[in-house]
Amino acid sequence: MAVTERENYLRNATFQRPEWMPCNISLSAALWRHLREELEDVLVRHPTMYPEFQKGKRDFDAIDVRHRAGEFADSWGCVWENAIEGIVGVVRGHPLECWDALDHYEPPNPRKFDHLFPIDWNARLEAIRRQKRRGALTTGGVTHGFLYMRLTYLRGFENLMLDIATDDPRLETLTSMVEEFNRYCIEQYLCVGVDVVRFGEDLGTQSASVLSPAQFRKWIAPSYRALMQPCRQAGAQVFLHSDGHIMDIIDQLIDCGVTIINPQDLVNGIDNLAREVKGRVCICLDVDRQSVVPFGTPRDIRALIEEEVRTLGSPEGGLELTCGIYPPTPPENIDALISAMEEFRTYWFDR
Repeated sequence: MAVTERENYLRNATFQRPEWMPCNISLSAALWRHLREELEDVLVRHPTMYPEFQKGKRDFDAIDVRHRAGEFADSWGCVWENAIEGIVGVVRGHPLECWDALDHYEPPNPRKFDHLFPIDWNARLEAIRRQKRRGALTTGGVTHGFLYMRLTYLRGFENLMLDIATDDPRLETLTSMVEEFNRYCIEQYLCVGVDVVRFGEDLGTQSASVLSPAQFRKWIAPSYRALMQPCRQAGAQVFLHSDGHIMDIIDQLIDCGVTIINPQDLVNGIDNLAREVKGRVCICLDVDRQSVVPFGTPRDIRALIEEEVRTLGSPEGGLELTCGIYPPTPPENIDALISAMEEFRTYWFDR
């Protein structure tokens, strides 16, 4: 009997010899607006990666509220400003920019809201139950920017850095507030037995983590551990995405409970990831979106995928590839990326 997508994914995540390497490409709304029918033409050429895609079904200009140009306020009262249609922007309005506001601040009710908008938990959980009945992989999780980044949204980046540098005791109160909000959300997903709980935020710059390892250990790791360990105890995989260089805190992330780490490839270094992470937890490698994919040649893209698969993969599994694509990536580079993923997805398993 052929292995299912769910079984293959979990076998790969747990080093139990999958039949193929999971691959995923995230096509941004901005990219669809930019390429339109050209992008459709690429996808229909790749039924292995896009077996159900049909031309003419996509609304090229469809954009959700979070990605529309302009401003919106999220559930915490943080005001976002989006400069480019189709790409999420930055927080400009910080409701706790002044600590005096904390005494009267009311966080959102997690029974009614996620980090951004109102949520219907009954509908969300029933959809997961239907997925489970179909035998599909089930996931749940918290909105990107769930803890450290949420603190920057509430306080402002510079204020938060000063809070951490001066060990401001009010930061502990605020961190606990955010942690409790996340705890409720995660508990809902664990109650329906999801396979994977997803966490995500950006902890690194181009060359180092935003916080020092000591600062991360004191202010962030305890909440990570408190949120991730119940997932592990419930038998769920713990997925963590982070942009930026995170090699100096990656041991802490694994210790907190991460079982699938989603780091950027060239920022962290392929050889560094092979030396420090390979075989310890599954690597969901974020394929370069800064230089090679948007600006390289198709040959460059294939060479990068081959190097990553050869260096980080194994017959036991433990490697998946993902890539987010944005303008100005040309259609021929997207075609080359998909082709390379199709070519190397079974590299370790056809031998």
